[in-house]
Amino acid sequence: MDRFTVSSVMNVIGDFFPKETSIAVSNDRQFIYYQPSKKVDLGIRPGDNIEEDTVTYKALAAQQKVTEFIENNAFGTPYYGMSVPIFEGVFPKGCVTAIMPSKPYLLSSSFLTIKTDESWVPVPFEEIIFLEAQNRKTRIQSGRGKGSHKMNLSELELILPTEQFIRVHRSYIVNVNFIAEILPDFHSTFLLIMKNQTKIQVSQTYASQFRRALGF
Repeated sequence: MDRFTVSSVMNVIGDFFPKETSIAVSNDRQFIYYQPSKKVDLGIRPGDNIEEDTVTYKALAAQQKVTEFIENNAFGTPYYGMSVPIFEGVFPKGCVTAIMPSKPYLLSSSFLTIKTDESWVPVPFEEIIFLEAQNRKTRIQSGRGKGSHKMNLSELELILPTEQFIRVHRSYIVNVNFIAEILPDFHSTFLLIMKNQTKIQVSQTYASQFRRALGF
């Protein structure tokens, strides 16, 4: 992907994150793109090597999404980061990293408050079955029913515990505890049958990460 293409794509992706978020893109050795925000600027430049004390390095090493507060680092600026590897085959070839000045305010919560037709309902994480992107909001299906949340899917991905929730499609995050079956699907992807009988496709983009996370 050339720099023009990366820049164009990241300008669009940036709309899915809070305005105080900086965005960095790397290959497996160096940063190749950086879009700073007014709230936090690590001073990354294209061509800078990926240091071991970065969330980007940790995501590449773990070969999965990493969300972590990084306090002592070579940049000299504490930040909260979410880094998602980009895979080519079975190996990560780069990362997209969201950099925020602090932990999202909902991170310490253990529930989401969703809007139903008649009221607002606090729903514990463990009761959420899946989340679906719906315009700039998110539809949430839970054991208590369904409702919506004002934050988009990418913002909620920062909050949800990674050991319980996994992104399987640009439009879906699922609670692995509610997966009843995993069926092979078209072009090396998968079809999830949730315990409430909802069918959700794992897209090709997320298929390798999904397999690694579930260990098969």
